Amino acid sequence: MQYKIDGKGGRIIYRCHNDFGALDGRDIKNLIPKIADFGLATRLDKLDSQDGVVGKQLGIYPIQPDFYRAPEVILGCGWDFKADIWNFGVLLWNILGSQELFKQVYDADGKYEARSHLAEMIALLGPPPKELLARSKTMSDQNWPQPVLNDSGKLCNNAQEFFGGPFFDAEGEFRHNELIPSRSLENTTPLLEQEEQEAFLSFVRQMLTWLPEERKTARELMDHQFLKLGG
Repeated sequence: MQYKIDGKGGRIIYRCHNDFGALDGRDIKNLIPKIADFGLATRLDKLDSQDGVVGKQLGIYPIQPDFYRAPEVILGCGWDFKADIWNFGVLLWNILGSQELFKQVYDADGKYEARSHLAEMIALLGPPPKELLARSKTMSDQNWPQPVLNDSGKLCNNAQEFFGGPFFDAEGEFRHNELIPSRSLENTTPLLEQEEQEAFLSFVRQMLTWLPEERKTARELMDHQFLKLGG
């Protein structure tokens, strides 16, 4: 993502569809924020259980931009607001280092490739827990109320069909080990001092978890030491 630095305030300003022109404070002052994408909003009522067990209150259809897609979405386990926490964790690499955390989400033709994305998650987070794979298997045995088209134009009845699974065999082993890169979460971090880096890794590990219920809430994350550094 391209950006420039405001010469007066030192703020990072990201490029939109227009070319950059001279920054004029009068124009910025008069900008009116607009909330959009209401047509993509999905209402989710409160879960009946406290342990994250898949139920009818979870979203089931694919969501999220490719780079930020949470594992429970790809695996078709059902999702809720914890998918937004995953989004924020991945977004921190863009905010702090102007880079993507996940590097291999597209194939040679520029199409989203879920198996490569999962392979990179395995490299960074370790293998997914059996519990998550069991949820995925249970949901893959059921069809969505309405089939949807994937990027290839195929009409799909569940997430496994939509994303090109199955990705794991009956023993829970990943079917595409050759795609797992030699990376770790530690060597992906933006340029930070040691104390900041340790706090950063602690912070993102509370968001980037395979199991959605293990992710901290936004309120809990507000108390993390990383957000208090330099304050």
